[in-house]
Amino acid sequence: MTRRRNVKIIATLGPSSDSPDMIKALWEAGADVFRLNMSHLDHPGLKRLHGAIRQVEAEVGRPIGILADLQGPKLRIGEMHDGAAMLETGAAFRLDMKEEPGTQERAPMPHPEIFDALMEGDALLLDDGKIRLRVTKKSKEFVDTEVLVGGRLTNRKGVSCPDTVLPLKALTEKDRRDFDAALDLGVDWIALSFIQRPDDIAEARKIAQGRAAILGKIEKPQALNHLEEILEISDAIMVARGDLGVELPLEQVPGWQKRLTRAARRAGKPVVVATQMLESMISSPTPTRAEVSDVATAVFEGADAIMLSAESAAGQFPVEAVHMMSRVSESVEADPTYPGIIYAQRTEPEATGADAISAAAHSVADTLNAAAIACWTNSGSTGLRAARERPLIPILVLTPIQATARRLTLVWGLHCVLTEDAKDLDDMVERACGIAHEESLAQPGERIVITAGVPLGTPGATNMLRIAFVDR
Repeated sequence: MTRRRNVKIIATLGPSSDSPDMIKALWEAGADVFRLNMSHLDHPGLKRLHGAIRQVEAEVGRPIGILADLQGPKLRIGEMHDGAAMLETGAAFRLDMKEEPGTQERAPMPHPEIFDALMEGDALLLDDGKIRLRVTKKSKEFVDTEVLVGGRLTNRKGVSCPDTVLPLKALTEKDRRDFDAALDLGVDWIALSFIQRPDDIAEARKIAQGRAAILGKIEKPQALNHLEEILEISDAIMVARGDLGVELPLEQVPGWQKRLTRAARRAGKPVVVATQMLESMISSPTPTRAEVSDVATAVFEGADAIMLSAESAAGQFPVEAVHMMSRVSESVEADPTYPGIIYAQRTEPEATGADAISAAAHSVADTLNAAAIACWTNSGSTGLRAARERPLIPILVLTPIQATARRLTLVWGLHCVLTEDAKDLDDMVERACGIAHEESLAQPGERIVITAGVPLGTPGATNMLRIAFVDR
């Protein structure tokens, strides 16, 4: 099956979608990558879902990507007396290390690292930002705050510190165990939560050792201050709008979404836009107009992938949600304004032979009205460079390495086919033309543009461009 769109769709699996039949139905509806949320999975569950996805992959004969999303540190208050207390706006409220249940005047917060890092004047957010506090006094055992926005505070609600760099690593002990289990199974992507600094990504890369690609979730304001460095050492990033919208003023999130998307494209790294894209489809068979517009905006911006969370994991209409996301994407990409918007964001190629070849392939394909661009690649870097150009014709990626094909399922516009490495230049051209025809990307008499590295099979050495006619 050849998708009729460039943007990719990530579907989260959960209680509504964790059977092989449902996974296959989601793939047929348009899902390209499946997300396994380690906040809700144990290792047997991870293994079961991984096996089910690979079973579907074998049935459909197409590479399918698997993304394991690590939970990251979870900062929470403790228990409240009678389960809840009402915090009044303007009142004083203390957070401390005591074990007694919380009241209207105080609550336990068993995280000494927060007390060490907070400064007077810093903001504290409770319950996804519904309750806002400002630190007025601090010590090693407590912080006194003023309630800026009050509300009902219940047991074990989350704590966010938008103004504070916390002395916490992105990987908890649970994350490390989950990381190892995911790598042992052979997942394609690891998503890292709670990133504050480039060192968080570096630590994950050291553990992965190339066995999985690393996706950095941008969900904390501190990460925005180090965006260029994080992009440089990540394999991809995610605009995690849910958490980002808690720690940033909501009105700033759309602007950051655009900036992050464009920064990733300049860096030649895939970017995923996530959270609440079709939220109403958790309980409704159709989305709101605003949600459709939100999905469309991400597609117009040139995001590599858009993601469903609870819509496909726990919703009543998981297949319909994927199908709707695919329909909206196809409609946007067929819109007459789409080519101009995508082209306006085009980035000049870097001063390397590989980037020059990829840019030339795009230009030649446009000039000749070619049917497709075909890229031979082992590492996947040639495919990434071709996608960075955002050509409006299909990009056929040919690779002998299954892991490469699976990782590239996340990337804009790439149609990946697993095939034996080319024996020589003639074989390379003939096979590219044949597969382009078999995959319905080019018809006899049409031209395709082929890029590859010579000597064949040399990773990262894209240095050749050929023009070929499809004759069968």
